[in-house]
Amino acid sequence: MKLDRKEILKALETITIAGEGKNMVESGAVANVLTFGDEVVVDLVLHTPAMHIKKRAEDDIKKTIHELISADAKIKVNIKVETPEKAEIKGRAIPGIKNIIAVASGKGGVGKSTVTANIAVTLAKMGFKVGVLDADIYGPSMPIMFDVENEKPVSITVDGKSKMKPIESYEIKMLSIGFFTAPSQAVIWRGPMAAKALNQMIFDADWGELDFMLLDLPPGTGDIHLSIMQSLPITGAVVVSTPQAVALADAKKGVSMFMQDNINVPVLGIIENMAYFTPEELPDNKYYIFGQEGAKNLAEDLNVPFLGEVPIVQSIREAGDYGRPAALQTASPIEKVFEEITRNVVQEVVNRNESLPATEAIKITTMAGCSAVKKN
Repeated sequence: MKLDRKEILKALETITIAGEGKNMVESGAVANVLTFGDEVVVDLVLHTPAMHIKKRAEDDIKKTIHELISADAKIKVNIKVETPEKAEIKGRAIPGIKNIIAVASGKGGVGKSTVTANIAVTLAKMGFKVGVLDADIYGPSMPIMFDVENEKPVSITVDGKSKMKPIESYEIKMLSIGFFTAPSQAVIWRGPMAAKALNQMIFDADWGELDFMLLDLPPGTGDIHLSIMQSLPITGAVVVSTPQAVALADAKKGVSMFMQDNINVPVLGIIENMAYFTPEELPDNKYYIFGQEGAKNLAEDLNVPFLGEVPIVQSIREAGDYGRPAALQTASPIEKVFEEITRNVVQEVVNRNESLPATEAIKITTMAGCSAVKKN
């Protein structure tokens, strides 16, 4: 018995693939049908990798051909999965805030908050309107670094609604949980309480017009990170690491968190902090205390931009402790270091905005949002 290709296509029009409104021929899922006597080969293209949908489609094809065409037909179904472009990168912008940059690190102690503070003041010196949200709930350090430890945000009325007015220092608008707790008081909150506090600082504040909002995230990859990314359409993420292997292993996890399919926040690049030590009396000497170019090599391995390196300089630490970020030191080597890094960050934001639509706040609807996703 010779099978007729047209009759088989007509039979396949009676099958609908789960999740699609059209039949598999009309939707284009049937890429090709070949017949050889009593044998038929159906090439199928699906847009979901789910095993149960693939199995159901194969079973439906075999059953339909056996019932409508020939019970003796020998059927082979080749299934190819082509996932569509990621739909979650499309979205809404928060009124007044043009770019939201998350500054993250895989582990604590790598100088993420110091880097955030110095990028913020450098952006302001370049003429941008800048805000900083200190999202490091359990270790808020921005009030110290900007010398506003004892300040308290006041309530103002905007369009008939009560809003928090961010604290301003060095032309940076800022909010931190540190403004609402005593300096010696530990923040002992469960995740939902921390998330609620962050949402209030984000949405119940009068941020006004900002070119950049920098989010100083807690170290690691945890509940606060998910809460932030579910609340805000983040433009991109910057990961800070030191050069040693222990820090790089955690930085790699930080990068992979943003790259997961169900999060999909563009990674603008990696910054290497504490890259080398140069004594003040020997300005041409470099001592690679924690290893050499570890973060730079990691950036190459992960195929993300390397944004620059920050040396170990005593004045950076002192400036942070005294509440005047080191990048404010005019005509200093540190000013130049942070100017180069900040220019690279701005350039990566421009590149990202030209090549990708605005990021939408992620929607985690299953436990997959809390598990590692294997990348090919």
